[in-house]
Amino acid sequence: MTTTGRVFRIHWVPGTDRLHATCHCAAEREFEDPVELWEWLLGHPEGHTP
Repeated sequence: MTTTGRVFRIHWVPGTDRLHATCHCAAEREFEDPVELWEWLLGHPEGHTP
């Protein structure tokens, strides 16, 4: 368990093959590729506009 206080949320979008990601900074984005999703989340703040 980490103690950084960061919370990432990932939800499957029902009826699709897409994943909805929410970063700890409140930026949101949808992805089809889980690897691209994690690169985006862990690359904070690059590409994150809440």
